[in-house]
Amino acid sequence: MRQVPLFAALLILGACSEKAEQTYTVDELIADEALLSRMLSECRNNPGELRETANCRNAEAADGKLRLENMRRALGG
Repeated sequence: MRQVPLFAALLILGACSEKAEQTYTVDELIADEALLSRMLSECRNNPGELRETANCRNAEAADGKLRLENMRRALGG
């Protein structure tokens, strides 16, 4: 009987906690340039808190990869 109130309390706490933000891969961000732009904007507007998050690191990597691809295309490669 003691376990029922404990289980109910854990269930309520679990429902109230913040949901984790989805982590996007570099390839997903490259495929969706609007999402990449939004992520870069968020990360650059709050670097103190977001710089080391997986999404910001992946967004920077995707941005760098896209820039290299654009340079190669511009140079005829």
